[in-house]
Amino acid sequence: MIIPKNLLIVRTDRIGDVVLSLPIASLIKKYYPDCKVSFLVRSYSESIVSNNPDINEIIILKEKGKKIALTENINQIKMKNFDSALVVYPTLPTAWIIFQTGIENRVGTGYRWYSFLFNHKVFQHRKYAEHHELEFNIKMLAKFGIEESITKKDIKFNISVDSNSISKLKILLESNGWQQNKKLIILHPGSGGSSVDLPPKKFGELINKLSLNENLFLIITGSASEKSLTDKLTAGTQMLNLTDELNLKELIALISLCNIFISNSTGPIHIASALDKYTIGFYPKIVECSAQRWGPYSTKGFIFEPKIECKNCNRKQCEQLKCMNSINTNDVLNKINEIILNLSS
Repeated sequence: MIIPKNLLIVRTDRIGDVVLSLPIASLIKKYYPDCKVSFLVRSYSESIVSNNPDINEIIILKEKGKKIALTENINQIKMKNFDSALVVYPTLPTAWIIFQTGIENRVGTGYRWYSFLFNHKVFQHRKYAEHHELEFNIKMLAKFGIEESITKKDIKFNISVDSNSISKLKILLESNGWQQNKKLIILHPGSGGSSVDLPPKKFGELINKLSLNENLFLIITGSASEKSLTDKLTAGTQMLNLTDELNLKELIALISLCNIFISNSTGPIHIASALDKYTIGFYPKIVECSAQRWGPYSTKGFIFEPKIECKNCNRKQCEQLKCMNSINTNDVLNKINEIILNLSS
């Protein structure tokens, strides 16, 4: 069993992945309160880990263009004198970096060809979705003697919300007609392409139905690459389109102000879930992309999947059968109305 004193947690992939790794820090602190916990992340996800009470230091992965700067990263990590590293989801470059730093205890997957770079191996087949991604992350802590049954009721993320961003966004929203008595709903129709999405036409149907309720204030968000999509969806509506208008810190603040967050399987839905917001997510039945593995880890998360019955679903089959098109937006609207009634009671 490893007893960490100076631990580096490595999670250099997407925003949602980083969010789902945050509970690792709180559990390490619970069992080893004197352990220094650091996170290695990419610069664009820094706001997810900033000001987290369970994280002592943030280290930004050094990159040159689209390539990881191996020598620079090895040097900056060596200086920190870590005794342990937990590589939650490895790539060859990150595994090599951790190996080259000479960290004594290197915990990582046992199923990659480069797993020899780890001296404490964890054997998990995540693609079969036998557990949620967050639960897979927590199970890696068994190497540190931590075997705890977590639930959606007691999980801790401790995402920090920037107060200056809150103030800025309140001014922005109020200048666009938002009043405190109106329920704020965010729709995020794009995704990073890691899953199969609800078709834009269906999002349009849902927006049109929600727009009939004058007690709602609707916002659409997205990245720069999704601007054409969100422009089409908001044409002729009163929705506030904040696509490519917010940095990650501001997006976190905006989500903290909302009542309901609606999206495909993408990072921001995990931010909303971590902030204890009601979430509605659209997920295919493809096992590795499913809600069983990637759904919002919250008691306030609601999932809509295709109604088509199929076996051994894969991306090609899902797209050919247009499975996601079988989701009924009236069912989604009914769930939203149910949530609104609950919020008003």
